[in-house]
Amino acid sequence: MTISWENYSSTDSFDELITPGGRARPGSGKIVQYMRRLSDEDLRERRDAAELAMRVMGITFTVYNEEGEGGIDRVWPFDIIPRIIPAREWSQTDAGLKQRVQALNMFIGDLYGKQQIIKDGIFPKEVLAQSVNFREQCMGIKPIHGVWAHICGSDLVRDDKGTMYVLEDNLRVPSGVSYMLENRLVMKRVFPELFEDCSILPIDGYSTRLFDMLASLSPRPADFPTIVVLTPGIYNSAYFEHSYLAQQMGVELVSGSDLFVGEDDCVYMRTINGRERVDVIYRRVDDLFMDPEVFNPDSKLGVPGIMRAWSKGNVAIANAPGAGVADDKVVYAYVPEMIRYYLDQDPILPNVPTYLCMDDKQREYVISNIENMVVKPANESGGYGMMVGPAATKKTHKEFVGLIKKDPRNYIAQPTLSLSTVPTFCDGNVEPRHVDLRPFILSGEGQHVTRGGLTRVALKKGSLVVNSSQGGGSKDTWIVESGGK
Repeated sequence: MTISWENYSSTDSFDELITPGGRARPGSGKIVQYMRRLSDEDLRERRDAAELAMRVMGITFTVYNEEGEGGIDRVWPFDIIPRIIPAREWSQTDAGLKQRVQALNMFIGDLYGKQQIIKDGIFPKEVLAQSVNFREQCMGIKPIHGVWAHICGSDLVRDDKGTMYVLEDNLRVPSGVSYMLENRLVMKRVFPELFEDCSILPIDGYSTRLFDMLASLSPRPADFPTIVVLTPGIYNSAYFEHSYLAQQMGVELVSGSDLFVGEDDCVYMRTINGRERVDVIYRRVDDLFMDPEVFNPDSKLGVPGIMRAWSKGNVAIANAPGAGVADDKVVYAYVPEMIRYYLDQDPILPNVPTYLCMDDKQREYVISNIENMVVKPANESGGYGMMVGPAATKKTHKEFVGLIKKDPRNYIAQPTLSLSTVPTFCDGNVEPRHVDLRPFILSGEGQHVTRGGLTRVALKKGSLVVNSSQGGGSKDTWIVESGGK
């Protein structure tokens, strides 16, 4: 048997590969024709080859429960049917992401400076006052290039009409880019012929661009500044990514105990040849664990004095401490106004309609329509702590109404979108599964957006939760030139 696209149907959702009539969407013609010719056995062989490659390459992630316990290493779940986005459409997304991150960086700098956006009545003072990620210790600091969030991962979704929305912005320690890169390597192994026949834009220059961006932050002019990746250690769920990116950039992977701050307030790395000054730290450690002198005094993950060295301009840190003030789902609701305020432009990419539970009228509406809402805590990630109303029980609805009433500032709500789907190989059949997309935006002297991003797919039928920690998987994302049919 072969795939019968005529019988494939994604009810009530926009499918990104196949039209309701069973035809290929723009840019997908060659892929659809190729897949049509594959038998079930061919598909299984390709799927098994992809899974074997993941195992051999050691591509894993760690799963914890909501209490942070468990620590189970699993092979990265991957689907072999790619997601296709036409290049001409992606150019608008690219511009929209750059616009958004530029405004977010200006917003962060403003909050740690004059706070003009609050004085002008655009952003509420009480939202900042209750922010768990605002760091008083960063007031008055001005990072090089005025950039705080050097690596941003913004999550994008489509609705049932195919419109692209920004779902959230991740500006603290966004993860997933290594899986995006490895997905492409696996697809090249499994479907080498498709890369010869289709005009797929490359992504393999990301590590070089990341290195160049980090190098541009160095406080000391040099062709090859000393850059390190600071990891919490092997038990962190994203440790694979930390080691992968360090290896790809050709820089040292270090833990807090490998670094120290000297009497000159510069950061040094311990090496077998003695100490070596560090210019740039790509940190994958949360703010509160970075410096026990300033934040959590019990932290063994950070470096005593590192905040002092950074504030004096002796070392660059990416992402900068305090950048997480904009990684807040309440702050997210104000991004369109930020773009108008700082850039005097209309947003290119829209937000998903968002209700702030701290507002009395909006909270009433959310509670009255709780069964149709997706409710999210302001500062959680990984799909934890959220409720998808249509899929939840009445008991869960009641629990979340209680949580909202107890702490309105900590919750936002959004209408349940019918997320777009992409054909996915499931239990011997090709079925529609919901997806989102996380592109990565680098900001330094200039800006760069990955050509595509990490497509995350909800492998459970009907599920809208795509996070790998919640049973989701991933796909390779192909930005295809229009000549690809």
